[in-house]
Amino acid sequence: MRVVADISNPHVKITLHSYNGKYILKLEKANFEQIYKIEETEVMGDEGAKALLDEEFIEAVVNRFVDMRDAFVSTMRRNNA
Repeated sequence: MRVVADISNPHVKITLHSYNGKYILKLEKANFEQIYKIEETEVMGDEGAKALLDEEFIEAVVNRFVDMRDAFVSTMRRNNA
């Protein structure tokens, strides 16, 4: 897997990879990560993949991280961990 770019964002760490005919967008916050796989033929090169990272998408990603954290905290509490 080849790192194409580290993309600056104040809310999440974003890394764009290229692997086996796909772009892989990896978004990280604290101990959680989200990965999106995109066929290289679906976007116009590296810049096309980066263009997907608009404000609305990032907002949805951040909200999903909040949901992930809440679900994990809840299961930890339920299971006395």
